[in-house]
Amino acid sequence: MEHRKIGSLNVSLAGLGCNNFGWRVGKDATREVVDAALDAGINFFDTADFYGAGQSEEYLGEVMGDCRNRIVLATKFGLSMGEGLAGASPTYVKQACEASLRRLRTDHIDLYQLHRPDEATPIADTLGALDDLVKEGKVREIGCSNFSVQQLREAAAAVGAGAAKFVSVQNNYSLFHREPEQGVLEECARLEVGFLPYFPLANGLLSGKYRKGQPLPESSRAKDGFGPSMFTEANLEKVESLLSFAEQRGHSLLELGVSWLASRGVVSSVIAGAKSVAQVKENAAATGWEMSAAELAEIDAILA
Repeated sequence: MEHRKIGSLNVSLAGLGCNNFGWRVGKDATREVVDAALDAGINFFDTADFYGAGQSEEYLGEVMGDCRNRIVLATKFGLSMGEGLAGASPTYVKQACEASLRRLRTDHIDLYQLHRPDEATPIADTLGALDDLVKEGKVREIGCSNFSVQQLREAAAAVGAGAAKFVSVQNNYSLFHREPEQGVLEECARLEVGFLPYFPLANGLLSGKYRKGQPLPESSRAKDGFGPSMFTEANLEKVESLLSFAEQRGHSLLELGVSWLASRGVVSSVIAGAKSVAQVKENAAATGWEMSAAELAEIDAILA
């Protein structure tokens, strides 16, 4: 497994998204997925207090046990946890961190991320609170999510001398969602901020489970709110072309989607969720296709 940097952290190129824990996956299955990820060489685990209304962190905290020192643990704060608990005010930042530490059963978080911008709180105030957590040893590095170029620049400008700064940004990015290419990736390179793509398989479109002319699998994400925008006839037509392209080179569609992201040097880890041991193994093996410039150009032509 290749490793890349997020600030001072050394993370596996394939990461484990823990958003299914406590929502789609029970405690026993969570333990199986975590063990399989570690066995496959994945050390970067990404969750959030919001996932499963805290259960993702709770399950992960319970099953990590003695394996905690083998895991680079990332979580997020800022989305509503009920009863008005949300945002990025200094008071709430520290309150949310303490709650995550309790649920995760750990004394520190390796990467603590603001889940989305908080327009009601000056970014300098949020950064000050996060810097306090770093100085207290409760957090090692800090990051953000769903930030624009302008918001990244504002955050960088607000950092005090010697204070903690955002070392990562986690935004939606895949072959079917290219918005980060409109400035964010370039800004990450300029600021030396690691990029973490979420929804790397385009809400499952690149998983290989969805084929043109075939019924959607039961419990499919294509049937929820993402369906109308992602699982269109035009996109499924492109999936068929991408699948043919991958198979001609001895690879799967999933490998194409993950390795295409990994080909971007600014990408630190490709975070993919998993509900089973088999999915973990597939995700871990999917970063190994080193694409040539010609292959990357042909993929772009297919999607044009």
